[in-house]
Amino acid sequence: MKFIDKLERKFGKYGIPNLTVYVCACYVIGYLLELFNPGIMSMLSLDMAKVFQGQIWRLVTWVLYPPSSGNLILFIIMIFFFYYPIGTSLERTWGTFRYTLYIFSGIIFTVIAALIVYLVTGGFVTINGMVYALGGSMYTTYYISMSIFLAYAVSYPNMRVLLMFVIPIKMSWMAIFYGVIILYDIISYLRAGYWFMVVPIVASFLNFAIYFFGTRDMSRYNPKEIHRKQEFRKAMEPQGRVRNGSGTVTKHKCAICGRTELDDPNLEFRFCSKCSGNYEYCQDHLFTHQHIK
Repeated sequence: MKFIDKLERKFGKYGIPNLTVYVCACYVIGYLLELFNPGIMSMLSLDMAKVFQGQIWRLVTWVLYPPSSGNLILFIIMIFFFYYPIGTSLERTWGTFRYTLYIFSGIIFTVIAALIVYLVTGGFVTINGMVYALGGSMYTTYYISMSIFLAYAVSYPNMRVLLMFVIPIKMSWMAIFYGVIILYDIISYLRAGYWFMVVPIVASFLNFAIYFFGTRDMSRYNPKEIHRKQEFRKAMEPQGRVRNGSGTVTKHKCAICGRTELDDPNLEFRFCSKCSGNYEYCQDHLFTHQHIK
């Protein structure tokens, strides 16, 4: 992620603090508009034909379309127990600029997808001999929100959540489950001939694809990396474990704040590959610490 590192050094001050609050506010506003004045949503959708007619605001206002609608109680649960905690946790982990870049890149990719579909189809598609106009309601924040969840699952694969507030399940399994749903949606649209519905889905996940492959360690077979892993294994042996103030043996300890798994069993710990030596950090300092050279 060297390119993003350079962007952060140059434009880091433009990150939007507490961006998740604004995102959730957009969801709430969109839900209320759909509930009390559904007709106005057609004036806010990402309809590229209308954009080329001068309705430029649609390039922005389409983000008011909530990722889900219908039952009010379910919507409130999704906002306060799903989108908000996951988004704020990612912002603390990645830093304000990286999280802002992730959200806005998903939005920009979706706008580009809408432009491509419009240029290819002219705003009309033929299905079973019938001509239909492509409306802007097909572009929502549903899959962008899903990409945020997947990014969180990749960052904390062993984190456990309570499915239906009862069943504990790892985030990695939840990610696989949602990945299957997304793949099913894509296959269903393609089989039905709705290829134009697949384009915004793929575009919505480009930011996740960039993040996922950009954070993979592609130098795992490098001799230096092999040596570092060997040192890591030695550090994880019983003799490499540390003791806290009470004398209790702990397996992990953050080099910044000193917290261990005894302080919070839900904390995630990782060794930093960019630091010289075996320095381990908790989830709050893994992406924000200053590398030791």
